[in-house]
Amino acid sequence: MERIGHIIKSLLPLERFDALGVGIIDFNKKTFSALEANTFDDKFKFKSEPTLYFDLASLTKPLTNSLSYFLRPEHFEEKMLWLLSHRSGLPSWGILGKSDWREQLQGYGIKESETLYSDFGALRLQIEFEKKAKMKDLCQTVWDKETLFWLDLPRHFPTPQNGFQNGRPNYGEVHDPNARTLNTFCTHAGLFSTVDGLCRTLLNYQEKTGFISIVKADSANHKHRFSFGWDRVEDPSATLAGKGCGPSTFGHLGFTGTSIWIDPDLMKGHVILSNATKYYWYDKKGLNDIRRAIGEVVWEK
Repeated sequence: MERIGHIIKSLLPLERFDALGVGIIDFNKKTFSALEANTFDDKFKFKSEPTLYFDLASLTKPLTNSLSYFLRPEHFEEKMLWLLSHRSGLPSWGILGKSDWREQLQGYGIKESETLYSDFGALRLQIEFEKKAKMKDLCQTVWDKETLFWLDLPRHFPTPQNGFQNGRPNYGEVHDPNARTLNTFCTHAGLFSTVDGLCRTLLNYQEKTGFISIVKADSANHKHRFSFGWDRVEDPSATLAGKGCGPSTFGHLGFTGTSIWIDPDLMKGHVILSNATKYYWYDKKGLNDIRRAIGEVVWEK
C-alpha cells in the first residue's frame, strides 16, 4: 500500500475531485488492506481507517442483480440471464417516471440481442426476480454493515460531495437521476459504501457463492462481454483494471468514479472509490490515470 499511497499523493491533488478510497483484496487469505485520502480544504490527508461513504453508482449492479444470481440461480430463466448479461434488447437509458416506472419497463419485449449496456435491463431484471423473492432482503445477507442503500444511509454519515442538487452541493444523496426519482430500492444504482465495507462485502460474496471461479469458467467459453453481469477485460494491455492483469480478469465500473477488478488467476482484487463527479462527469482522464497506475502495482507478481 505504500507505493499506492505515493501514487495517490502525487496525482489526487491535480484533480478536480477530492476524495479517494483504495482497497486491495487477497481472496485466498480472506484479507484486505485499504486506505482513504482527501484534499478537503486544499490539505492532503491520509486515513488508515476509512470513514467516507462513497456513491457506488453502477457497482450496485453486480452487488444486487449478479449477487442474486449466484445466491439463487434457480430463479433465473433464460430471459433473465439475457437481462443480466445486457443482451435483452432493452434501451440503455432514459428518464423514468416516479409512479409508472415498473409499467414502463415491463412494456418492453425481451429478446436475445447483441450486447448493449442497459440500466433499463438491470431494473427490468429486478422486477422479474422480485416475482419470486425480495432482492434487497437477499442481498443484505451478504452486504457488510458499511454497504447500504442510499435511503438507509443515516444523514450524519460522512460522504464526499458528488455533484449538485437544486443548485446546492450534493452530500449523501444518490447521484443517478433515475435512482433519485424512483426513491425506492433499485438495482442499477444507489448503493453507498466505505472502502472497507466494500472489501468485506466482496469477501462475503466469495465465501457464500464462490463466484470468482464460476465467472472465470464462464469467461473461458464466453463470446460476449459480460459474464453473469460482471464486465470482462477485453484488452489487458489498455484496460482500466491496470496493465498486468490476467486475461480472465473481470469487474465493473461506476459512473461516479468507482471500480472493482478481480483477477481469478491471482485471486486478488482491487476497488477504487472516488467522487470524480464532484463538479462534472465528462472528463475522467485523471481518474483513469489513477486507476491504471494503481492496478499496475496491484497485479505485480
